[in-house]
Amino acid sequence: MNTNMLALASGLSDHDLIARVGVLAAREREAIAELVAHLAALDARPSLYAADGHGSLFSYCTQVLRLSEDATCNRIQAARACRRFPMILDLLSSGAMSLTSVRMLAPCLTPENHQEVLARASGRSRREIEALVAKLAPRPDVAPSIRKLPAPATAQASPAVSAAASQPVTSAASPTEGALPPTTQRPIIETTSPDRYRVQFTLGKEGHDRLRRLQDLLRREIPKGDPGLIVERALSLLLEKVEKAKFAATTEAKSSRVIRPGADRAAGGAPSRDIPSEVQRAVWRRDGGRCAFVGRNGHRCEERTFLEFHHVVPYALGGLATVENISLRCRRHNQYENELVFGPRGASEVREHGPWAAGQATSRPASPRSS
Repeated sequence: MNTNMLALASGLSDHDLIARVGVLAAREREAIAELVAHLAALDARPSLYAADGHGSLFSYCTQVLRLSEDATCNRIQAARACRRFPMILDLLSSGAMSLTSVRMLAPCLTPENHQEVLARASGRSRREIEALVAKLAPRPDVAPSIRKLPAPATAQASPAVSAAASQPVTSAASPTEGALPPTTQRPIIETTSPDRYRVQFTLGKEGHDRLRRLQDLLRREIPKGDPGLIVERALSLLLEKVEKAKFAATTEAKSSRVIRPGADRAAGGAPSRDIPSEVQRAVWRRDGGRCAFVGRNGHRCEERTFLEFHHVVPYALGGLATVENISLRCRRHNQYENELVFGPRGASEVREHGPWAAGQATSRPASPRSS
């Protein structure tokens, strides 16, 4: 029967597919909450899994329940938090909180603050949860560290260059409850306290040598050679350079200009699609460096990467390169809106055969300098 699932899903209409996915997601949340509740009860009766030859609940979950190690860690820690604060189960079931959110918040919860903290955490993203945890339990800045990675055969997930020393993650569980294994460290940007972040990454030899050279050259300004301060300076210079390259950023005020179809001609007499730099800058500020597409349900896309400029009224159909007619789109919504207007045909066919539908938006892939 499982082999038919994909065929059945593929045969659904667009409306039914969206509705079905929502139903299945709700069922999954309810099933996860129910599993966490049962794991909490099982965690309180260690003799049950011990009688089957398992020395810990972790071993039972991975070997008997066939859960992955990451899934097991999240569910066990959520189960232990739920034993202390049962209201977490309702938040998991409704989707207001995820297992990851519960795991991150669990060490900060107390009988006195759990209701307020859980209310503040409901519906928040992982980054927002990290910021909340940093406010509840701020950590001091860790010492700067530059270390060489072990040989590839024995390399561990520790950084060669970081603004913070690597710290393994371990469980606070007691021997009776069964300790969880440490999780593998990955390159991270982690909130440690309000307005303070721990950044951890790996550099190649050239990057390492440049950093060392900068430490030597900047000893007067940065006596201790703090890599974090050097990276902050480097990021400021790089950001200024990138913004200038992408948007021709300038402090000089320029008069706004409009590019009308056919007014500007590229080599060979073809109409230019260039968008004035001042328009690009204004659009980027207005849209907040984020995709401006808003769905039928009123939800605005949250993508901030691979953004493109597009004409609300297509250039091929008379759209102007004005701030009002240019908007940011992520790659997916750029393609989606293009298909809404042009469908499977090219823009040239629409220009020849298809009239412009008033009020309907469109877009096409564009570089940061053109649309």
